[in-house]
Amino acid sequence: MTKSKLIEEVAKQMPGMSKRDVEIVVETIFKAMTDALVRRDRIEIRGFGSFIAKKRRAREGRNPRKPDVKVSVPQKHVPFFTCGKELRERVNLLTDAPQG
Repeated sequence: MTKSKLIEEVAKQMPGMSKRDVEIVVETIFKAMTDALVRRDRIEIRGFGSFIAKKRRAREGRNPRKPDVKVSVPQKHVPFFTCGKELRERVNLLTDAPQG
């Protein structure tokens, strides 16, 4: 699902809000989540999952086109998502259902 499709879906569920207002709400949520990860805060959405920024240590990598050339990869933080139990169970229910 793309962000524009998410906005459309929320707009359908909220007939009292304009599509532009829904877009502002979605953008605000994403910005708040991004800002929290930048601060290395943990984001937990009950029933959905949690997000954290995990630290990846510095390492030596290799250029795939020139395997003998080593490249220094600096330390960085990457977003990491852990699925919540309720979401996992709902996805598995849909996955286990017979496809017709």
